[in-house]
Amino acid sequence: MVATVPTGIDGLDSVLNGGLVENATVLVSGNPGTGKSLFGIQYLYNGVIDHDEHGIYISFEENAEDIRQAAESIGFDRWGDLVDDGSIKVYDKQHMLREGDFSSALDTLLEDFANASYDRLVLDSLTMFSLFFEDEKEKRTYLLKFSDILKQNGLTSLLINEQGAVFPETEIGLENFLTDGNIYFIQTPTDSGVNRYVWVAKMRKQDIDTDIFPMEIDDGGIKVYERAGGFSMMGRDGPDAGF
Repeated sequence: MVATVPTGIDGLDSVLNGGLVENATVLVSGNPGTGKSLFGIQYLYNGVIDHDEHGIYISFEENAEDIRQAAESIGFDRWGDLVDDGSIKVYDKQHMLREGDFSSALDTLLEDFANASYDRLVLDSLTMFSLFFEDEKEKRTYLLKFSDILKQNGLTSLLINEQGAVFPETEIGLENFLTDGNIYFIQTPTDSGVNRYVWVAKMRKQDIDTDIFPMEIDDGGIKVYERAGGFSMMGRDGPDAGF
């Protein structure tokens, strides 16, 4: 049996046949506003609350207060307390971009890894991560190095990736092939709002269901529906669904 790390998200762990493969690096892609960052927040929050697994949230796009407000907007009221007590470590854009280059930022993370024990990591996002590098070759080299470091430190990680195309198969980047799993968040406009979907396209070492499933965002976070019955609940916006 392959060891898995539950995301704690209703329906998604069933689709994943138990959760993310332990020690995997998983790419999470989608358009802006599809719920990718909320997925990362929920993944870390559930890890602490349900499994006593500590996590790191690295953001190149938001400050720590923005992240806290996003967490609280979907009912994760203890997020601030978990950050304060060290259960969740947040490196926000002010910290990461202050380093100036990724080598310096990476040194900061390595020092933290050496002095503390973490189980889960979220990097938000690879789009901003790419700005550290002059060309695709350098980006690929550091992405491979970073992924290896995460695995060596026993982390099961989500790398969030902004994607311009509505349908993921039309925009496949190199990072899709360098990670252990690919999860896509998709939204389509309707007269009353948007329909939201999740697609687990790849998960190495794991027998997964590769259908596209409806999901929603409301108080309590993301919910994934394994049957079409949940589809009727789509189309209404949850709080701060654009984060």
